[in-house]
Amino acid sequence: MKIRMAQTADAEALVAIYGQYIDTPITFEYQLPAVDEFATRIADILVEYPYLVAEEQGRLLGYAYAHRQMAREAYQWNAELSVYLDQNAISQGIGTKLYQALEEILKLQGVRTVYGGVTIPNEKSQRLHLGRGFKSLGVYHNTGYKCGSWHDVEWFEKQLLPYDAEPQPVRPITVVAAESISEILTRYSTGS
Repeated sequence: MKIRMAQTADAEALVAIYGQYIDTPITFEYQLPAVDEFATRIADILVEYPYLVAEEQGRLLGYAYAHRQMAREAYQWNAELSVYLDQNAISQGIGTKLYQALEEILKLQGVRTVYGGVTIPNEKSQRLHLGRGFKSLGVYHNTGYKCGSWHDVEWFEKQLLPYDAEPQPVRPITVVAAESISEILTRYSTGS
């Protein structure tokens, strides 16, 4: 399995993976985005943050990305993470490897804290976050309505870097050394 940066050309395969969740409360989106809209989302994220895919013999098994946690400038040292795996690739450690690589790249960018929101119950995603050292912050009760009922979301938090007194602004992914990113991606790819 290889972990690499996503490309807009991956959109069709990623929409197919995301589509496996569209009729569940795992995502609060109601309609599956069109491939061109999804490609735009990938491109927009890649301006600032990593967007990773796990690939095996040309087939995409899953993806994970980071994005701004909140809009105000003082929140720039935070990022929210998301991960989606093909249903046939669950419980194989792929989500963990994607998160590990994301976290390492985000450290290079200067991100201090990462967050993850999980519609509960979702034991596998909860276990992924806790297994990666995230702490539960609490639950937003009845925060989303989908599939005919109200759902709770548990929020997780993990510190990546120290909270220094004069932090440098977070660096966009586009200015992080390509060699450093490549080394991280190789480290978390299997068979490398």
